[in-house]
Amino acid sequence: MEYFSAYLPSLIISTIRYFVMAGIPFLIVYKLYNKHFVENKIQERLASNKDFLHEIKNSMIANVLMIAFVLLFTKTFLVQYTQVYMDIGSYATWYLPVSVLLALLIHDTYFYWMHRLVHTKALYKHIHLVHHKSINPSPFAAFSFHFLEAILEAGAIVVIIFLIPIHPIAILSFVLTSFAINVYGHLGFEVAPRWFRHTFLFEIFNTSVHHNMHHSKFVGNFGLYTRIWDRVMGTEYPDYVKEYDRVQARRFGAKKDKVGKAELMVNP
Repeated sequence: MEYFSAYLPSLIISTIRYFVMAGIPFLIVYKLYNKHFVENKIQERLASNKDFLHEIKNSMIANVLMIAFVLLFTKTFLVQYTQVYMDIGSYATWYLPVSVLLALLIHDTYFYWMHRLVHTKALYKHIHLVHHKSINPSPFAAFSFHFLEAILEAGAIVVIIFLIPIHPIAILSFVLTSFAINVYGHLGFEVAPRWFRHTFLFEIFNTSVHHNMHHSKFVGNFGLYTRIWDRVMGTEYPDYVKEYDRVQARRFGAKKDKVGKAELMVNP
């Protein structure tokens, strides 16, 4: 059966992807060049090796379940009911990157409301608390979920393949992009460039500070890629921008912004 023959290779690839995409940033900012990134640290306290091992263990369990769940809809008879297409010529060339963007937008909405759901009193203690044990998250926390939340997370791909026509290349591109952004959100260090603060992009997209505040304060800032749903629903922390500016001021020092107002320099 195709499902079983595809499972082990998919699990191995996903595991390698996890350790490469989470491990390299971890080695850079936590180990090899940690002195260089000291000013980028969002929270003052340091996570321990025990914290990192907890995140890796839960991520490996979640990985096993997420792969199994997604393959049910892509490597069994159920795939015929999805909009996955195998012939790349079935749609115009421009649609391939557009489908990736559409998948990210769908996921952004899915994640926000799913995230709000697991923060309800009935589910938080039993499901989402596992992820929130990473109060000061590292890149390894990107997949650190309770096994039931792992299925909910994987459900995003299932929703996407039923909603829009999408090629396996676009699915892979979506998965890689999504995980890279997820790693950034859990990095524990802010690495956004200085100019980002003064562009319209800052008003739309999340930063590592944005999601780090969710881990340190437990509620609010529920969004994954963008600030849109948090701002529409009033769930963004009112002091988010102030906290972001504090971290960036520590990194770059006081300077004049584009309208000529001096930013406050915060001592390390």
